[in-house]
Amino acid sequence: MREYELYLVIDGGTEDEDLSALVDRVTELIALGDGSSKGEVIKVEPRGKRRLAYPIKNKTESQDVIVTFLTPPQALAELERFLKLSDQVLRHLIVRTEED
Repeated sequence: MREYELYLVIDGGTEDEDLSALVDRVTELIALGDGSSKGEVIKVEPRGKRRLAYPIKNKTESQDVIVTFLTPPQALAELERFLKLSDQVLRHLIVRTEED
């Protein structure tokens, strides 16, 4: 398994309970893994509301969340699919962290 960081840029108008439901769904998808091996969420770090440098989908504010997790590389496809289909997610970025 490899360690990744997921940076989520979520619509700033999203209610707190909807935001927590979205983050719960993301962590659930990570924990399910690819079926043969399960992922593990290490840390969820909410970054709070921020003003965007430029409008994205006509939105000027966002709520940012960083999720650090371990998962096999083949399990990222389902997570990417969910994030692309979610209307609340304005942008996302998955980065593999450096290995020692």
